[in-house]
Amino acid sequence: MSTILLGLGLVLVFEGLVFALAPSRLEELIKIIADTPIETRRAYGLAAIAIGVMLVWGAGAL
Repeated sequence: MSTILLGLGLVLVFEGLVFALAPSRLEELIKIIADTPIETRRAYGLAAIAIGVMLVWGAGAL
C-alpha cells in the first residue's frame, strides 16, 4: 500500500509542477491535443500504458 501511495504522490507532484511552472504552455498543449485525432490519442495512451507497465515491472525486478 505504501508503494501505491508513493507512486500516486509522485504523479501528483509532477502534474502539479506542470500547472505551477508552465500554465500557459499547458493551454497550448491542450489545444494541440484537442486537434489530434481520437485514434492517435488512443494510440498514445496505449503506448503510455505499455511503457508504464514495463517500468513498474522493471522496478519490481530490481
